[in-house]
Order: sequence, then C-alpha cells, then structure tokens
Amino acid sequence: MIRTPKVRPEPDYTPQLDSTPEHDYTPEPDHTPEPDPPPDRILAPPPDPTPGSVPPPTQPSDAWLVAMQLTDSAFPSGLYTLSHGLEGYAQARAVDRASLADLLTDLLRHGVGPADATALVLAHRAACTGDWAGVGAVDERLYAAKLGREQRIAATRTGRQLLDLAPEVFADAAAGIAPYADLVAARKAPGCQAVVAGVVYAATGVPEQQAATADVFAFCASFTGAALRLRLADHRSAQVVLRQVAPVIDEVVAAARTRELPDLGGCVPLSDVHAGHHERADARLFAS
Repeated sequence: MIRTPKVRPEPDYTPQLDSTPEHDYTPEPDHTPEPDPPPDRILAPPPDPTPGSVPPPTQPSDAWLVAMQLTDSAFPSGLYTLSHGLEGYAQARAVDRASLADLLTDLLRHGVGPADATALVLAHRAACTGDWAGVGAVDERLYAAKLGREQRIAATRTGRQLLDLAPEVFADAAAGIAPYADLVAARKAPGCQAVVAGVVYAATGVPEQQAATADVFAFCASFTGAALRLRLADHRSAQVVLRQVAPVIDEVVAAARTRELPDLGGCVPLSDVHAGHHERADARLFAS
C-alpha cells in the first residue's frame, strides 16, 4: 500500500491595504460660468474650400498616416522596379559600397531636389488652389527635364500607377484627384510620379513640406533597396546610408520650396550617360 504524503496547506495571504488616503484634498468644482469672449475674439467660420480641392483632414495624425502609407515599400506604386540609375553605375563599375552614400547625396542635390522635389512642391501648391492648368504646366516641364527615354517611361509608369490607385485607397480625397486624372487620361499631361504625388498629397491634406520630405525619403529607400539587390549594400549598411542622407533630404526639400517653375530641372550628366547605356544593356534587373 502506497501512502500519499500529506501536503501542509499554505497559509492564505491577504495583503494589508493601507486605508489611509494619499491626500485629503478634493478640489471644489468651479461653477462660475466663463464670460463671453469679446467680439474681436470670436473666430470666424473657416472659408469654403476652393472648387476642385479637398479640405485638410480633421484628425492631425491622418496626414502622417497618409505619408507613411505612400512611402511604405509595400505600397504598389512600382518604385520597386526601379534602381534610379544605380544599376547603370554598377554595370560601369562606377560605384561600390564605400561610395554609395556619396552617389545618393549627389543625385539628391543635383537631380531629385531641383527636378522631382521642386515639381512636387509646385504641383502641391497648384492643386491646393484648384489650378489644374498650373499642375499640367509643372508636369510638362518635369517630363521635358528628364533627358533619357528610360527615365521618362519610369516616371510616367509609376505616376500613372499611383494616379490609378490613389482614388481607391484614399476614397475621401478622390474629388481632389479627379481633375488631374482627367487631364492625364486625355493626354493633356504626361503624369510624372512627382507631380501625381504632389496632387495626391494635396488632396489628402498632407502639408507641402511633409509631402516633399516623405517623397524624397521614398526615393532614398527605393535607391537603397536597389543597392541591396545589386549587392552594393546589406540590410545594416543600407539603414546607415539612409540615416547619413537625412540632413541632405532636409536640405534639398528646403531648397525645392524656394524655386519657381523656370528653375525646375536637374543636372546629372554622368547619370544620364549611364542611364543611356543601361537602356541598351543586354541584361537588366531593373527598369531604370
């Protein structure tokens, strides 16, 4: 016969609660009504939005959420198919891991900033006021500033992809996108990506500076993503490069906000040369 040992029950534990209150102060509610504001402090109702434009979102965080969604690598805008000229440099052995950040800095300062970021800012301003002819003029100018056929195709392909997707994703802002979409559909505007992004950001209530910063960052993230696939960086070094160019992003966005339409256009001749060779390469991983 197996005897089961008796287990002595543990004593019940009940913590002693301190019944002494932390303080004995209870504020008395103030029942004094607030005086009416003087007439000069009464806020006027907000003005009606410009026809063809969309008022800003009611939630302050919504602008950040829109910007993060549009810059997310999972957003199907087509940027994943582009190396932004990096593959051409790699084919010519004109870039390596050590010079990757310097190349990106040069492209930002002399290409993306004066051209795409400037176009986005100008398109954003025109869209906010319902100046669709002005948006079209910016679009045509940016398209003309892209010298290579490969660059123009990449810009319009990703731009039209975004223009097709944005009214569905941001349905509450579709009315602010539709007039420009009609221009592109009628072939009265080419539909470059930076201009489309400016219109979408304006329609969704994202401020100008935040919109330009987000789009330039998206370019940098796409560029470093291409570097990963070209074995010019690993995941750690790619993040280091992104952080290194953060001050340059601020710099080029600030400069873009000071330019007018006649100033739109970059100057990166070596990039144009490599893009031309890349366009005729026997084998390519990227569309640009």
